[in-house]
Amino acid sequence: MESAPLPHQSGPALAASQAEIVIRVEDAHKYYELGETSVHALRGVTLEIKRGEFLAIMGASGSGKSTFMNILGCLDRLSTGKYFLEGIDVSSHDKKALALIRNQKLGFVFQGFNLLSRTTALENTELPTLYTKLDKAERRKRASDALAMVGLSQRAHHFPSQMSGGQQQRVAIARALVNHPSILLADEPTGNLDSRTSVEIMEIFQALNDQGLTMVLVTHEPDIAEYARRILIFRDGKIKKDDLVLKRPNAAEVLKTLPKLED
Repeated sequence: MESAPLPHQSGPALAASQAEIVIRVEDAHKYYELGETSVHALRGVTLEIKRGEFLAIMGASGSGKSTFMNILGCLDRLSTGKYFLEGIDVSSHDKKALALIRNQKLGFVFQGFNLLSRTTALENTELPTLYTKLDKAERRKRASDALAMVGLSQRAHHFPSQMSGGQQQRVAIARALVNHPSILLADEPTGNLDSRTSVEIMEIFQALNDQGLTMVLVTHEPDIAEYARRILIFRDGKIKKDDLVLKRPNAAEVLKTLPKLED
């Protein structure tokens, strides 16, 4: 599957920006109050992610990985510590400011697709642009281009019920790309998919990352994490391991070895 190039990153400018730190977290702590009990979900996490990285986050339930992903996605705020997103300290931003940052800088892909059932693939993809100042023609063009990136131009006018799980997840990825985000955050994106379709999704992610898009993926599947370039393992609210992937499989090549699924 060949994807269309990202519209906002290419050539020398992309190469020059590779060493730029797009995410920096400093001594991050997060507490949740549950009745009379205080849960210490993050315990002094410090991390840097450079532009163009592909990071996978793993850990058992309760390890802090989902809390950390919510912080990165500006869906929650730290109790103490700092979070810099493209140099902006978002630690103390209010809900309105965080919503604007999410729409402008971040793309989200979830396990459950979260598509509107009575809305076509094109219309689902276009949804995030409704909160921008783009005119209707530009919104529609961006949605069409995003579907082309994930190889679904021919399905633009199909409804979710007319598409497979893998196709629905591709629409969800297109929706995440439509506002040209700096970072794509994916939370268990292959959790509802069969093994071959999971590799197809990782093929898309690798292609997008090869074009310069920064990717952060949460997964409980070690074989899926191996498609990233770097793996973090959380335990008890801390980063216990931070390793580069030395023998990274190429999803496009792996697909050639997998049998096609019967309808």
